[in-house]
Amino acid sequence: MTNIDSYPIEKRNKVRAAPKAVYDTKSVYAVLDEGIIAQVAFVDDGHPFVIPMAYGRIENRLYLHGAKATRFFKKMKSAPVSIGVTLVDALVVGRSAFHSSMNYRSVVAFGKAMEVSNYEDQIAGLTAVTDHLMPGRWEEARPMLEKEIRATTILVVDIETASFKGRAGQPSDDPDDYGTPYWGGLIPISTSIGIPVDDGRLVEGVKLPKSVQYRSALGR
Repeated sequence: MTNIDSYPIEKRNKVRAAPKAVYDTKSVYAVLDEGIIAQVAFVDDGHPFVIPMAYGRIENRLYLHGAKATRFFKKMKSAPVSIGVTLVDALVVGRSAFHSSMNYRSVVAFGKAMEVSNYEDQIAGLTAVTDHLMPGRWEEARPMLEKEIRATTILVVDIETASFKGRAGQPSDDPDDYGTPYWGGLIPISTSIGIPVDDGRLVEGVKLPKSVQYRSALGR
């Protein structure tokens, strides 16, 4: 499915309540690439769970990683998952509570979480997750030790289908409300990125790496 332009519309990904829902890969990938935290939903022993996780993308695949001892990585091997990523752009303040909302962009993706066992694929997945948070960091950091890789489970999720939905613009108040003495408009929301602070244990001569500059207020 790496070369498709749009995801199939199925019962599980069809958006019924949002008029601005789309299913093209370009819109889906744009949100996945901008977000940094995914909400990963799964079922264990009949109970639903949602876990916030870092992730990385290579084409139509999402990679997740974590300690082997955790519930998710013990259970999620060839198991269905739903993955949500949301970017909030503004609070929408309507003149009535009914028309108050948010401006946002969100993606919900569906697939099966499969354990990655091939060493080269494991490294590719770990690189994808690391570089998604700080582009180029994998090459800058100390190489992972074999024992560290053995202690880590890497999962890959081929996106079988997905949907994008969002909202933009001012509140859609009732026509009669525009003449009333109530405030309407937007409260913009943005993620604040600060200046990097080292841990006080750097050896002499160590400079701020490019990946950290890129993700910090120094670079963006």
